[in-house]
Amino acid sequence: MSFESQHQMFVEPFAGGAICSLTVAFEEWAKHVVFAELDDRVAAVWHTILQGNAEWLSQQILDFSLTKEHVVNALETEDGASTITLKDKAFLAILRNRVQRGGIMAPGAGLVKNGENGKGLKSRWYPETLARRIRDIDSIRDRITFEHVDGFRLIERYHDDSDVLFFADPPYTKAARRLYQFWQFDHRKLFEAFSTIAGHFLLTYDNTEEIRSLAAEYGFQTEEITMKNTHHTEMTELLIGNDLSWLHEET
Repeated sequence: MSFESQHQMFVEPFAGGAICSLTVAFEEWAKHVVFAELDDRVAAVWHTILQGNAEWLSQQILDFSLTKEHVVNALETEDGASTITLKDKAFLAILRNRVQRGGIMAPGAGLVKNGENGKGLKSRWYPETLARRIRDIDSIRDRITFEHVDGFRLIERYHDDSDVLFFADPPYTKAARRLYQFWQFDHRKLFEAFSTIAGHFLLTYDNTEEIRSLAAEYGFQTEEITMKNTHHTEMTELLIGNDLSWLHEET
């Protein structure tokens, strides 16, 4: 089994920014991509892009004058609004992700101060790049299905389909509370769900005793990989799957 093999379906139950799903869709490594996210703000972004409003969203980003005053006013407007359109929620979600420290969307995250290369709020605001990326996603939206649901529902739906490749990057055990709105997560439930699926799966996780023990308990294969976090500190993560032989295939 190769991670890049032509599966009929690629399913990412807890997608967030969905970088893996988008890569699979752009590279056509699967016939179709399905991904889910429970967070309302993130879901608004995907609904807006994939339901025909990508150009509107791109233009909002290009037209926004990013100053601290404008950012604070925009985010306060969202926080104090009793109703807000889905499109506006999508734009504000992207803005929040770009100007809050570390891109953290969880409640209580503060604004960037110094930022990358001392550029402050503008250090992660690349309007032309963001707009181009949104338009690119719009161009392949026929290959993508997004659902605003608990990811476990996707696992249940495709549980018996041997042509499905699942990928999951769930909230990590250590940093989840700080990073995510929905940080509470039943890791054992996820391992249990994947232990009986008909297809293949790949998980990425923090390299902790809890996760290593769960992987061993369910007979999953593991591989340590080295990566760097947002502070450029080298650390290891775990790849977990029911078949990781493709990692060692000769290219």
